[in-house]
Amino acid sequence: MRSGLKRSKSTSRFGHALAAALTRWYLRASPTPRERFAACRVPRPSRLGPYIMRLFHRSPSALAAAALVLAGPIALLHADAQSPRAPVHAQRARTLAIRNATIVDGNGTPARGPADILIEGNRIGRIVFLDPVALKSGTAKRPVADVEIDATGKFVLPGLINAHAHLQNERGKVAQPLDYNLKLWLASGITTVREVGSDSTDLLFRTRDASALGTIASPRLLIYARFSDPAREAATPAEARLRVQQLKQRGADGIKLGGIDRDLMAALLDEARKVNLRVAHHVGVEETNALDDARYGTTSIEHWYGVPDAAVVAGRQAFPSAYNYRDETDRFRWAGRLWREADPVLLGRVLDTMVAAKVAWVPTLDIYEASRDLQRAQTQPWFRDYLHPTLEEYFRPDPANHGSYFLGWSSTDETYWKENYQIWMAALRDFERRGGVIGVGDDAGFIYQMYGFGLIRELELHQEAGFAPLRVIQHATGNNARILGRESDLGRVRAGYLADLIVVNGNPLENLKVLYPTGIDDVRGGRAVHSGGVEWTIKDGITYHGPTLLAEVKEMVTAARQARR
Repeated sequence: MRSGLKRSKSTSRFGHALAAALTRWYLRASPTPRERFAACRVPRPSRLGPYIMRLFHRSPSALAAAALVLAGPIALLHADAQSPRAPVHAQRARTLAIRNATIVDGNGTPARGPADILIEGNRIGRIVFLDPVALKSGTAKRPVADVEIDATGKFVLPGLINAHAHLQNERGKVAQPLDYNLKLWLASGITTVREVGSDSTDLLFRTRDASALGTIASPRLLIYARFSDPAREAATPAEARLRVQQLKQRGADGIKLGGIDRDLMAALLDEARKVNLRVAHHVGVEETNALDDARYGTTSIEHWYGVPDAAVVAGRQAFPSAYNYRDETDRFRWAGRLWREADPVLLGRVLDTMVAAKVAWVPTLDIYEASRDLQRAQTQPWFRDYLHPTLEEYFRPDPANHGSYFLGWSSTDETYWKENYQIWMAALRDFERRGGVIGVGDDAGFIYQMYGFGLIRELELHQEAGFAPLRVIQHATGNNARILGRESDLGRVRAGYLADLIVVNGNPLENLKVLYPTGIDDVRGGRAVHSGGVEWTIKDGITYHGPTLLAEVKEMVTAARQARR
């Protein structure tokens, strides 16, 4: 080339970009159609010099305009010479570009791409959808960044939100590393967690604050502190209000409510509304049910207790005379026979009442799955490498541990629970059709469900319930953000939102299993291929490499097992 530049793809792109830019300027300045036609014929880069001089000769003012036009292409050439680096695990870059991504947003719209997503600090700066013609010609305007992730053939989703989770540093009074819990969440693509009850609220607050500062590897935490206080339970409406005020002063993001009497519930929810605290309600078999949640303003009903109860014609399930609610085998055995007692007409009215009152529903389908198929629950493949021995011991049937109720569990119990699931899932479909908001949570750390893995299983169960994968992903992202009151900055792949994203090796709309951190085995061209998994979890702009996190968890588990020998 006469310019002295060595011919390369970079200089070729430079030449075409410069020529095209000058042509666009000349088309605006050319006074006649003939001159406009001549300007459209952009030459090869090797003839760029004479072409530019011809444009200059036709209009002296082009020299000044070209100086501005040249600045961009020269900068692009310089940037091409210094290729952006790959992201660093557990660090936030000044700018990060995710290239060639197919985006599945959190609002239920179809996948679209390819696109470049530019992250600036901890926010999504721009999303640039790419024109194939411009890409091929080298004239596509793509955002420049310090760090790049190549997402060609991959899918980018909003970070998953776990709306019903527990951060646990012990199980059965045996210590368990917090890192185990936190890293499994991140490896599974979970960037935000609504923590709904821990024995150590102070530990939760410290962990939440460290996560916000980015000093630990952790999802964003919203702490819904327990309303119940073993040291002093609220006994009057005035004491219920005081407890709400105390939780607000301590810095709680919301309240987790269990079984409660009606007068205390009314006072609690009224006070929570005054101090702007949302409430997640695990309804017990109490005098209150889902109709009270609608009447007094609960944010979300957890699991499903209280919904079918409100539709039982007799007002209460037909328990046997020897039934003891405090006996968990009794409680869960007969819970599996509750949905069949709900009157369909009354149930429809209950669902309408919930929808009208804007009470959301976080069903946690995964946490009861052992009740319908115990053998499946006990033999999940990730247990081999990633089940911490503390959690493994806690899962064993033991009346002393909550959710370890499977002594004497029978095929009859499983059969009732399978029917229970069918009616429950039909109610969920009906609830959403009537306008209700369904969220996603896993309640892991109990009943054979591991942190992170449980949430992906929950997504599969939402699909089994009859929801299309696009809707399932919306449940776990956009819907959960609404339940948390964070729909203005979480749950979407949208400019201005917090940079909480996941890069997935595979298409979750085709197979939700690709979201499991361990990936999937597939067949391609007659050969077994291992693929899938969340490659990158980006929380608040910090990039976490999924396989690295999973390897760290495996090392943690291996060391704990060896220490027990």
